[in-house]
Amino acid sequence: ADSIHKKKHTRPTFTGHQIFALEKTFEQTKYLAGPERARLAYSLGMTESQVKVWFQNRRTKWRKKSALEPSSSSQRAGGSGGERAASETEDDEYNKPLDPDSDDEKIRLLLRKHR
Repeated sequence: ADSIHKKKHTRPTFTGHQIFALEKTFEQTKYLAGPERARLAYSLGMTESQVKVWFQNRRTKWRKKSALEPSSSSQRAGGSGGERAASETEDDEYNKPLDPDSDDEKIRLLLRKHR
């Protein structure tokens, strides 16, 4: 009887801006303490739980990736291609919600464009 009123949980979608800020923070520190998490959540318009879970998931992804790459830390990170200025359409892309399962390449491109 109780389960009738429960709403199905849907995964949140985060904007490119939010993911960019989360990724930048993750580059600097893999673990966020309470006050930093609260500050980041507030500045991004997210809940502390969302930030906490994002960091948990990101650490898992990072550990898996580290286990797969024995010696090369980040050789592919530097792009030697002709970097072009971000156009307005690309900025629209940056502010759109990203699917939580969105591929790493899309996130990498966003990070590279908005350094």
